[in-house]
Amino acid sequence: MKLVIHPPVEPERLRQITAVAGPMAVVNADDEEHALRHMPDADAFFGKITLRLLASAPGLRWVQSPTASLEHYVFPDLAAHPCVLTNMRGLFSDVIADQVMGYVICFARNLHVYVLQAAAGRWAPVGGEAARVNFASGPAFVSDMDRAHRHLADATLGVIGLGAIGREVARRAAAFGMRVIAVDPQAVDRPPEVAALWSLEELPQLLGQSDFVVIAAPHTPQSAAMFRRPQFQKMKRDAYLINIGRGAIVVLDDLVAALEAGEIAGAALDVFETEPLPPDHALWRMPGRVILTPHVAGYSPRIAGRHLETLLGNIRRFVRGVPLSNVVDKEKWY
Repeated sequence: MKLVIHPPVEPERLRQITAVAGPMAVVNADDEEHALRHMPDADAFFGKITLRLLASAPGLRWVQSPTASLEHYVFPDLAAHPCVLTNMRGLFSDVIADQVMGYVICFARNLHVYVLQAAAGRWAPVGGEAARVNFASGPAFVSDMDRAHRHLADATLGVIGLGAIGREVARRAAAFGMRVIAVDPQAVDRPPEVAALWSLEELPQLLGQSDFVVIAAPHTPQSAAMFRRPQFQKMKRDAYLINIGRGAIVVLDDLVAALEAGEIAGAALDVFETEPLPPDHALWRMPGRVILTPHVAGYSPRIAGRHLETLLGNIRRFVRGVPLSNVVDKEKWY
């Protein structure tokens, strides 16, 4: 058996790969030409496979993607090939879910607004100068400042895509006392933290009930441009959109229009149609209503170790002839 790696990995990673490969030969190809010379008798491949490499490997049985997302990885010939494709999903679930809850708390407590005000040396509780709390009025009195600060246990969070990330988001939201609802295109099981799980056809129902809408879906041919103006118009006017899925799912011109029209309260985005977000984009001019982060939701000191262990675990499985983990439906891109 032979495993071809391209682009090449660093020496320490190669040492660990070779150690678990056992009887399987490992080729750490310096360039594509080097890889091409070894593909005719390759059984497995790790890295960025191309049409040339695939076409030269008649006996290829397994391809391991180095990424979780596959919209820039899968091509028609690979989708049609009989090889098994696996990816790196599951590495980032808890990390990205933490970032989602960071956005939720910022919006609920106006923390992003207060950070901006502190930088300007401004003391101004969100809710306006006229919103002073009169404690003598008793507990029934509710000020504008109260209304401007959300109580999470009274809020509903809707998750689009109940995969590994969506489930971790649900667990964290439930810990804050939030009601969690979800939609997913697959017939998946409903975890105890999720009050209602519907098919994708029920997306309008989720949008109409949610105070926070979290996109945790992958980019697929079906999810591209899923969120346009009609979807924003189905959301509550005081609701927030959070996208940590893929930038291609949200049409940013439509999002800007919805924000300007007051159709939704705000948005937090870590992914964008075009990255980096162009410096003249309208979203940069909405600091009180929009939180923008530069595709960093998956950053963590834990990820490199998880990435390596996922690869090593699948190499062990392949050598033993047992089912691989993270198998992808190549037609669906996930």
